[in-house]
Formats: sequence, structure tokens, C-alpha cells
Amino acid sequence: MTKAEKSEFLNKIKGKLIVSCQALEDEPLYDTIVVAKMAQAVKEGGSVAIRANYPQQIEAIQKATGLPVIALYKKEYQDSQIIITPTMEEIDALAALEPEVIAMDATSRIRPGGLTLEVFFKQVKDKYPHQMFMADTSCYEEGVMAQKLGFDLIGTTLSGYTSYTQNRPSPDYELMQRFCENLKLPIIAEGGIWTPLELKKTFETGVWAAIIGTAITRPREITRRFIDMAGLE
Repeated sequence: MTKAEKSEFLNKIKGKLIVSCQALEDEPLYDTIVVAKMAQAVKEGGSVAIRANYPQQIEAIQKATGLPVIALYKKEYQDSQIIITPTMEEIDALAALEPEVIAMDATSRIRPGGLTLEVFFKQVKDKYPHQMFMADTSCYEEGVMAQKLGFDLIGTTLSGYTSYTQNRPSPDYELMQRFCENLKLPIIAEGGIWTPLELKKTFETGVWAAIIGTAITRPREITRRFIDMAGLE
């Protein structure tokens, strides 16, 4: 992407909602056509971009909606806890689709093959110098490192999902605000936003944009939440 194209994308999402349309392999909605239809529906509802997983689903969403995409590729490796775009193989597969942004786990955990984020991201940037990248972080220190390494956006995506952030509140308003007050990059709020009031409070922290996934596009989890909260089990 050119500098002008990056600026255009950032302006388009500023102050707006992005919806994550994902269906994992063990979910009933795991179907490329279904996921693309979900993306079309949230576009009509006002989502200005889509966060999406798996190359085949991303490609279908691009064709169906024409919206900008924050692309990721979830894959498990035995030698690492990192799942979100863990290796260059996943980066290559996503880059071939030319998404506006590629998101990756930017926590301090070791990546497959024993690589640190610093080593891995340098390899990625050397190979794809014009691609925008979003850092999915879990704590403040990781956001600081992501900015230092040259990421374009920082997300609160993994707060509560690492062993050292398990007790963090969700949504993590404190982390959002601390990022906004101390870092220079656009901050993307993601994780645990379930209600319009929570979304409003999220934007009051100063974040650039917000992403909601489960609360909008994962009916199995939404149903389970209703049952659990009502004590119907």
C-alpha cells in the first residue's frame, strides 16, 4: 500500500465499528458462503471494514463486500501457544490476497520455531515492506514494543488470553486508555465488547476504532451466554 492508501484506510475506520466475521473449523457456520453472507449483512448494518480468518473466507468476503479487510490466519503449532498468524507461511498466504491489514499475535510469547516477535517481525517487514500490520497485544508493554518494531496499528485483542493477563477485566478499558495516552499509533479496541453501552464507553477512552466479533457473528456463543447468564443450565 502507498502512504496515501494507508491514510485513506485509517480515515475510513476512524471512530467507526469493524465487525469480525469468523467461523472456526469446529463451528456450524464454518462455510465460506455463510461467512461471506455474514459479512454482507454487517456491511449493510454499518460495519466499515471486516476482520476475517482463513484465506478462503477472506477472499470470499473481499469479493462479496468490497470492504477493507483486517486479515489473520489462525493455526496451531505444537511448539508454541501463538495461534494468530504464527509463521511466515500464514503471512505469505494472507499477503497473496492483498488485504489492507494483516493482524498477528504480538505478545511476548515465543513463536513456532523458537522465534521471538522481534526476529520474526523483522523478517516479515523485510519481505513485505508496504503491507500494513496490526499488533494483537495483551498488555501495555507489548503495545510499546509493537510501536517500536514498526507495526501500523495496535489492538487490545489478547488482553485476558495470555497467562499473565488472565485476571484483566473485559473489555479492558484501562489498557485502551493507557495505549491512547502514551502511544502514537492508532489503537483498535477488541475483546469483550458485548453491548452498545460498552461500545460507547470504549470510544470514550480515545481509541481509533473498535472491533466486535462474537457478540454479533457467533450465534452459538451468544446462545450459550444467554443460557449461562440466566442460569438455565
